[in-house]
Amino acid sequence: MSDNVAHALAGAGGGMVSMALTYPLTTLSTRSQVSKSGGRISQVEAFKRIMKEEGPKGFYSGINSAMFGIAVTQYVYYYWYELVKAGIEKGVAAGRALTIGENMLTGAIAGAATATITNPIWVINTRQVVKKESTGDDGKPTFKKQSTWQTALKILREEGPAGFFQGILPALILVINPVIQFTVFERLKAWLQTRKGNLSGLDFFLLGAISKLAATSITYPYIVVKSRMQLKQTGDENSRYRSVLDGFQKIIKTEGVKGLYKGIEAKLVQSVLASAFTFAFKEELFSSAVWLLVLLRLREPKVSA
Repeated sequence: MSDNVAHALAGAGGGMVSMALTYPLTTLSTRSQVSKSGGRISQVEAFKRIMKEEGPKGFYSGINSAMFGIAVTQYVYYYWYELVKAGIEKGVAAGRALTIGENMLTGAIAGAATATITNPIWVINTRQVVKKESTGDDGKPTFKKQSTWQTALKILREEGPAGFFQGILPALILVINPVIQFTVFERLKAWLQTRKGNLSGLDFFLLGAISKLAATSITYPYIVVKSRMQLKQTGDENSRYRSVLDGFQKIIKTEGVKGLYKGIEAKLVQSVLASAFTFAFKEELFSSAVWLLVLLRLREPKVSA
């Protein structure tokens, strides 16, 4: 068995650790993204509201589907990324680093495969994070809590299989996010290795943070549109997005340009930290993943020369 599976397992493990550490920021960002009110709610105000109405557990709405989703997402992405990268490297001169175009092609193929396979998981997660609010007998807001399985069954019953692929188009467009991220990461890593040689866990942490900061800053408006399209498309005409362009136009019309950047503060912090942790833990977990595969006799141990 090739290193692809070991990289995929290490990526999945690193992704789960980073998701667990940064999930409250994901909740804050997602709730801000799907809010269609014209006014701007600060992250501090959103934090206080969740604490008051739902308590600390409110920050972990949908954590089960998110942990499963990030494990599958990272596994699929790293498997395809390493598979495509190895294929391209076989066709180029020995010892030559991949060009920017080759890095981007590798990321695009891996990203498209990942977005298509995992979109149903993230539709379920978005629906769980954005709980439906109702008023209880005492006049206070209450929130309907549904399990991952209940949410999936509700989507299937009310919207059919197509409901799991809400927002698939912006998700595919957002393939550019990991393309930018991994291109920046690979170029910076190659530059740093020529100066330092072997890189430490801290180096990978910083490289992951810088590369994700660049990618998220550029693609954030698409993230907002994708999150909203993953919700059930009901309500008035301004709340229904028939396409990515339609989503952009309606957000700008009703909320202004600032509507495309709702929740960006929490998202930048979350995505940068999550990416940094993922890269750092992924590198640390790779040798453990190789050892596990050898132990399970799914791969031959490497023999030192």
